[in-house]
Amino acid sequence: MTESQDVHEIVAAAARAARAAAGSLAAAPAKTIDEALRGMARRLATAPETVLAANRADVEAAEAGGMSGGLLDRLRLDEARLAGMAEQLNILADVEPEPARRTVRELGGGLVLQEWRRPVGVIGANYEARPNVTVDVASQLVKSQNGGVLRTGSAALASASAIMDEIVSPALAEAGLDPAAVQLIRARGRGSADALVAQPGLIPLVILRGSGESTRTLAEKAALQGVRTLAHADGGGVLYIDAAADLEKALALVGAGLDRLGVCNRLNLLLIHRDHYDALVPRVEAAVGPRIALSLPPHAHPLGYEWALDSDREATITLAPVDGPLDAARVANDETSGLAAGIVTEDAGAAREFLSAYAGTGAFWNATTRLLDGFKLLNVPETGINIDRVPGPRGPVTFRDLSLRQYTVLPADRLGDL
Repeated sequence: MTESQDVHEIVAAAARAARAAAGSLAAAPAKTIDEALRGMARRLATAPETVLAANRADVEAAEAGGMSGGLLDRLRLDEARLAGMAEQLNILADVEPEPARRTVRELGGGLVLQEWRRPVGVIGANYEARPNVTVDVASQLVKSQNGGVLRTGSAALASASAIMDEIVSPALAEAGLDPAAVQLIRARGRGSADALVAQPGLIPLVILRGSGESTRTLAEKAALQGVRTLAHADGGGVLYIDAAADLEKALALVGAGLDRLGVCNRLNLLLIHRDHYDALVPRVEAAVGPRIALSLPPHAHPLGYEWALDSDREATITLAPVDGPLDAARVANDETSGLAAGIVTEDAGAAREFLSAYAGTGAFWNATTRLLDGFKLLNVPETGINIDRVPGPRGPVTFRDLSLRQYTVLPADRLGDL
């Protein structure tokens, strides 16, 4: 057996195990599901040292390998971050589940049309080396009553393994659910990611997180295999400072968009009305200080170049002048990924022009694009952000998006029997 065949079988075996156990989640009442989530929260709060020790090993290895500061920040855990993860789990447990059934209309002849929500079965997830995402994705799958096969970046594998072994699996078992329903691929290397998107019969849907060419390549491979994906290959937030902006508010939003540099919704491209560009550039430079470099015209890169993916220059933002709200929206639409863009202005007409023209996933007026996050925006964790320009879940993808719609026609006088 070759190495590629070996890793393919590892992933297939995990998918079969998850599929065999997923029924325990699908059949569980909402109360049991939420008990499992609260159990994960309790374990994060009471037994963090095992997880932190595994994370320290990951961080030390990543530092020795030259990982950039922004990526190290995403990799690192501490007690405060574990407490935040636990809090999010408790909040998720308190969220009312989506109705399993709703009546659409009466069809006549004594029949009723209902829409039923059904779990997908087994959902795959490939995500960056961020240990908290293991909890985010696992919890969303459990809340949506789906099994899962998870694969994280090799740099976070020890952390993810500890989280699965000490937090997720024991909490599922304690709630009376089969812990095998959520699997973690423990093989290192990109081969396991390729194998994850090559199991259409076992894993029909794969969530792809992480920015860059590798995610786009995985989405292409999945399509060739007949596997559907919710993919997020590119990010980067855009902020436009209008001629009618409150400049102090604008500079505060610039700073708010740069609080973390390794996340997708950070400020990446700053557009400034041409009439104020020359005067504002020095103020932006003073506001961000020596920590952030400014890429000014003429640019030696595309306007939408994503600095978070450049480990040598991640502490950079691109600045460019534009002619007004419509020009800013055009740049955001045509030159960037379409993740998120905002306008800073006190002119409602300018805001209306920009928001009507910008077609991206998240649009903001006098607010930071950092809000495009499942927990910040919707008050629930997310599996990732989908920026597809087609119908379907768009923006932060949560448990509400991880189900199938089934139309069911029933005798109206027998609804009480089900």
